[in-house]
Amino acid sequence: MKIRRILNCCLLALYATTNLGFAQKVQPNILWILTDDHRYDAVRSFNKMLTGNEMSELGYVESPNIDRLTAMGTTFVNTYCQAQGCAPSRASLHLGRYPFRSGVYEFEYYNNKAAHFKPTLPEQLASLGYQTFRIGKLGMRIKTLKNGRAVPHEIYQNNFDFKPLHKDGYTDWGKDWMYEMDGVKLDKPIQDVQFFVTPEGKFEYASKNLENYDPKYKGTAAAAMKKYDLLRHYNKKETANDPFASEILAGVSPRKAGETKDGYYASIFQDYLKNQKPKFTVGSQTVNGIDASKPQFFYIGFDFPHTPVLPPADYRARFQKHTYKVPQFDESELKTMAKQMKKQVEAGYSDHFSEADKHKMIQDYFAFCAYGDDLIGKSVDAFIAYNEQQKKPWLIVYINGDHGWKLNDHGAVAKFTPWDIDAHNPIVVVSSDKTKFPAGKVVKDYAEFVDVAPTILAAAGADIKSEPYKYLDGMDLAAVVANKAPKRDYVVGESHAVTGPRAFIRTKDYVFSMQTRPTKERGKDMNWALNASYEALDPALYDMKKDPHEVNNLAFDKKYQKIANEMKEKLINIVLGDNRVEVGWGNKADGTTIYTSNFAPGSHDYKLQLKK
Repeated sequence: MKIRRILNCCLLALYATTNLGFAQKVQPNILWILTDDHRYDAVRSFNKMLTGNEMSELGYVESPNIDRLTAMGTTFVNTYCQAQGCAPSRASLHLGRYPFRSGVYEFEYYNNKAAHFKPTLPEQLASLGYQTFRIGKLGMRIKTLKNGRAVPHEIYQNNFDFKPLHKDGYTDWGKDWMYEMDGVKLDKPIQDVQFFVTPEGKFEYASKNLENYDPKYKGTAAAAMKKYDLLRHYNKKETANDPFASEILAGVSPRKAGETKDGYYASIFQDYLKNQKPKFTVGSQTVNGIDASKPQFFYIGFDFPHTPVLPPADYRARFQKHTYKVPQFDESELKTMAKQMKKQVEAGYSDHFSEADKHKMIQDYFAFCAYGDDLIGKSVDAFIAYNEQQKKPWLIVYINGDHGWKLNDHGAVAKFTPWDIDAHNPIVVVSSDKTKFPAGKVVKDYAEFVDVAPTILAAAGADIKSEPYKYLDGMDLAAVVANKAPKRDYVVGESHAVTGPRAFIRTKDYVFSMQTRPTKERGKDMNWALNASYEALDPALYDMKKDPHEVNNLAFDKKYQKIANEMKEKLINIVLGDNRVEVGWGNKADGTTIYTSNFAPGSHDYKLQLKK
């Protein structure tokens, strides 16, 4: 027995030094918080770092808890997301890879059996001994193949998914398909049924499909619009009071603060930390309780300030006292605007709104951000208190939005473009170990969303320079702080949603973007841009020093042709020629056929010194 114990100890020691082994020191508990559609100027501390003023150019904002995080840890204030849409952005975070390396470009479903695929961040952490927990929005559309069919695949061990929580009434608003009515199963489900949940738990519906299906629901959408003072996005052909128009850009929550969907994410997380039982149940969902013998990885995916923008009444009333400067739009901007970016502006056009509607939209957006800030504070405090009680080291990674959001910037709402307001999303890292992420430190060098996975994995004890982690595209932000990582001259990304295939490269002085291919068909015309005319690339170039709001496209200005061409060549070589991957996922996510392009390997070296 003694020999066996010695042998076991030797094996454990050997495993601890392998590439996937644990660190010699105690692994920290980790909290990752991600918000949704969150503009950086909604946070005072970010504004102060970037402009010297705490308030947004638009007006009053409030963010005491995120500001507190920046005082406690290190802020990477010039972080950029890799794709300006929810699903591809979240894929880059969880996979640690650029879209052109993972093959995930927009809202497609995909499987983990493709040959180039690697485990996701929470799966890697599980292999390092972590117990993983997720509550709220995930946004990953990952599946796995079983018997040739793509089926759902959970990447976290313990999940509280937002849809079941909504159905169970742990929300103020939700949207889903209706499969039964009055206890009777429907022959055909009713699609996209929106509902509001009253304080008494009553569901109030707002759905054109539902009203068409059953006359007893006629007028319910109009009643909800009036009751909750909703502003829906309406195009030029629709009216401002159309109850069936698109996204809810402003309104009031039917429930008080703390009892909204985000409020429940925060309170359930707090209850989970206090739970000492083997199982933990909320509504129809049950997960395992905390295994205190393991390090913990917690992820909270807040929905705010994503539409529907429904701040609780008290927050809304407070922000209605503030006057905001509505971003002004001159239609002459459309004359030089790239066609793909114009496509997004037309889809999300808002400049035809009345000034009162634009103003209400901004007031409620910033009120919603302030409410979410309070929930972040409660979650952080509970996490730190738990670790102090357990006497465990800890790490917090806060990401301010999976991308940004326009509030009539460029005449539109929504995201999906390489403009700064859509792509600029600071990260704050706070650690119980202040030597790695010093309190109050501000890093103005570029960072990217692909840095999140290697940062968390390195903190968890992984040797990210070893073979199993070489697929990661980003850097350990602790190495960036310690000046042990390469300096970035640029950041890059690519997104296909709404605009169509478009990539960007951004330096301190300029941002250049272009169309990467004529269609979205994977594997077809992958190197189209190499031979396409400059005009066909639909280029956009902005001088950030002279034009910080990116209004005047200089891509065809002769004075800037040299700069545009240099940036174009670098971008093409990186996103199309440096180990590009595309996958024929298919409509059912069952594809595993991989297409690659690698005509310029090593082009992504972070170096770009433009010759003016």
